[in-house]
Amino acid sequence: MPKRPRLLLIEDEEPIRVGLTDLFVFHGYEVQGAADGPSGLQLALSGTFDIILLDVMLPGLDGFTICDRIRAVDRVQPIILLTALGADEDIIRGLSLGADDYVAKPFSVAELVLRVQAVLRRAPGGAARAATLRLGDLTLDTVNLLGRRGALEVPFTRREVEILHYLAAHADRPVPRDELLTKVWGYSRGCGIETRTVDIHIAKLRRKIEPDPAAPRVLVTVRGVGYRLLVGAGAVPQ
Repeated sequence: MPKRPRLLLIEDEEPIRVGLTDLFVFHGYEVQGAADGPSGLQLALSGTFDIILLDVMLPGLDGFTICDRIRAVDRVQPIILLTALGADEDIIRGLSLGADDYVAKPFSVAELVLRVQAVLRRAPGGAARAATLRLGDLTLDTVNLLGRRGALEVPFTRREVEILHYLAAHADRPVPRDELLTKVWGYSRGCGIETRTVDIHIAKLRRKIEPDPAAPRVLVTVRGVGYRLLVGAGAVPQ
């Protein structure tokens, strides 16, 4: 029998926590829940989970702090934030702290299941990926998720590295936003999910790899088409 994926649900509202637990158990997940921030963080750091669903507003310790502390010790753990509808500042802050994606409340349970399934899928072609990317004056160790610019070390998340790998593999052309959602995040083509996660991840990557993020020269926008990693500007697989 295939191993059931383990999901940690950190949510203080009991009806939501119980309902989502039943939902994901029905879909074949093993679910462990936490009703407050401190216990959720303890579980996240001491257990082994395939994915964490993390509410932003929690008693004792908010979801941002939990996400930040998880990322301090584990830059690979998949995390989806549950945010208030229209809370753009929350979304930007959460993704900047290293969350893989977000879902705004109130949400469709069918969409939430799709988001979880998508985050759990890995982008194809891992065996052919370069172990090192040179991005302008920054060299990125894609195995250890660590960039270096002179003596400065710059940490990356697994999702950020997957984006850069995909863009580097298709550096001959601009890559549409929807293609990144399909190939990197694992969403089904034409699923109709609205999300700003690609744009926010691109902005976060520019702050790490560009000398001047306001005037990008390595990771550029091709207006009306998508994003392109310019090999001639230093994005070189090694």
